[in-house]
Amino acid sequence: MEDKAQIQEAIKIQGEVVRKLKSEKASKEQIDEEVAKLLQLKAQIGGDDGKHQFVLKTAKGTRDYNPKQMAIRERVFNTIISCFKRHGAETIDTPVFELKETLTGKYGEDSKLIYDLKDQGGELLSLRYDLTVPFARYLAMNKITNIKRYHIAKVYRRDNPAMTRGRYREFYQCDFDIAGQYDGMIPDAECLKIVHEILSELDLGDFRIKVNDRRILDGMFAVCGVPDDKFRSICSTVDKLDKMPWEDVKKEMVNEKGLSEEAADRIGEYVSLQGGMDLAERLLQDHRMSQSKQACAGLSDIKLLFSYLQLFQVTDKVVFDLSLARGLDYYTGIIYEAVLTQAGAAPAPAEAQNGAPAEESVSVGSVAGGGRYDGLVGMFDPKGRKVPCVGVSIGIERIFSIMEHKAEVSAEKVRTTEVQVMVASAQKNLLEEKLRLITELWDAGIKAEVMYKKNPKLLSQLQHCEESGIPLVAILGEQELKDGVVKLRVVATREEVDISRADLIAEIRKRTSEA
Repeated sequence: MEDKAQIQEAIKIQGEVVRKLKSEKASKEQIDEEVAKLLQLKAQIGGDDGKHQFVLKTAKGTRDYNPKQMAIRERVFNTIISCFKRHGAETIDTPVFELKETLTGKYGEDSKLIYDLKDQGGELLSLRYDLTVPFARYLAMNKITNIKRYHIAKVYRRDNPAMTRGRYREFYQCDFDIAGQYDGMIPDAECLKIVHEILSELDLGDFRIKVNDRRILDGMFAVCGVPDDKFRSICSTVDKLDKMPWEDVKKEMVNEKGLSEEAADRIGEYVSLQGGMDLAERLLQDHRMSQSKQACAGLSDIKLLFSYLQLFQVTDKVVFDLSLARGLDYYTGIIYEAVLTQAGAAPAPAEAQNGAPAEESVSVGSVAGGGRYDGLVGMFDPKGRKVPCVGVSIGIERIFSIMEHKAEVSAEKVRTTEVQVMVASAQKNLLEEKLRLITELWDAGIKAEVMYKKNPKLLSQLQHCEESGIPLVAILGEQELKDGVVKLRVVATREEVDISRADLIAEIRKRTSEA
């Protein structure tokens, strides 16, 4: 009984939390999260018969998508896929789970976010964390040395999701990768061109693509006095610069990672630098950086990359940024990340609403990222044969959050079906005739719909068209059947014309192609 009293007290407190959030007009996601906690507490009490109550909810970090959301999502996917295809990519698919050892040791500090599956009395398995490692495994296993492929599929991360910012535990990734031995920076530049095309076409607001090179970072760490064994962990800390101020990043380097204060200060001088080809040239002359062979190789490649980006006409959005680190262990050369600098229609993230810096309130973070990973395939090949690869991943979930918000703000009517014509009747007992006509339309490839009632009212049929955005209605009546015509009604203007049955399909095609 004591337990029950405690739970009832907790329900009371949680109820207050929910009411407070509602009165403060907090975000839907925040309210939903607290309501879910309240329902869980109520479930512990059980029903009147003392039985445990089942709570209907999606798992943490996941969500359902309604038809309107799916229509927007499909539009985004189509834009991305058509861009990938325009650049000559083919597609593959891989299993949603991999052998645990396939994924182990490829993600650095992020490895703790991998979902391990319970041992089913056989192989130890994990859910895929991204699409890049499975792609490298696929290349090594099938002895493929060159391919340009895209892959769109769900991945899983045991993250603490901030769902208001488009972060989830289950989410889609859209990857484009070029594998093969090619001349320097040509495929890399094309990947950046693709990001530029997709973000421009989706019209999300202003964006910039930050570029750096792992060799420049490693060279910088070396000349700043970072011990070799600390490169990767310091790299992960630098990667947090887009989320934390330099003071906090420095504190982590010195206090948690054991780096000397002098080394951290030197790193601080470099990671504040941004520019273009001119910055690469300047750093090649820098007294410290010029001592590192790998940094010089990276800087020369950045110069070459910018020369190709000029030809691709995308340098207006690309910036060489020494603070960009990208935490994943498998990158070996060029790395890049696209961020929205002014997502005009984007909802403010939860932390921005609580007095965070103004810049945060219009940022949803990274919307694309990638780089060169020349050693990953070799990790899986028995003979260690390397296949150079470069690729990019489009952050579809964050893009989707913005597109969804944009549709809400503009009160845009999003069609959830593609029906072109509704077959309707003006009188009773015409179901058979309607079914004959709709069969003709379907067989001709016309997207058509009919009401599942024998004698529906004409008004309710027309209302359905207006609500669903169906542009045309093909109306049958006794007179039309005698005359061998169909009355074609344009829903938007209410204009009606009699079209001979033989010409109906051509007329519908003409009118829907104009729309």
